[in-house]
Amino acid sequence: MSKNKSHKGLLKRVRFSKTGKVRHRMAGHKHLRSGKGGKRLRQARKDPYMSTPETKRLEKLMFRRFRGRTQPKSAIRRSPSPAERRAAREAAKAATTAAKK
Repeated sequence: MSKNKSHKGLLKRVRFSKTGKVRHRMAGHKHLRSGKGGKRLRQARKDPYMSTPETKRLEKLMFRRFRGRTQPKSAIRRSPSPAERRAAREAAKAATTAAKK
């Protein structure tokens, strides 16, 4: 059976943040700005993140899950910093030496 392919047109138009939110550009902000009011252009600059229902729709096109806006950041698995890795290694080493005694 063939693999699912992610939607290439979508990949060109959006970016996925590390936390799983979807960033995009608002429509009508790139060209022909002289005919648009300042308020309209300012509002097009706001909130480059997609809403949760829209993100759910994109999950089907990408064949993967995104975090969305409502899920807490604590649900994200993050890589430990070098200091945290070092501390974990030392704790494991201390535990093995204590077990040997």
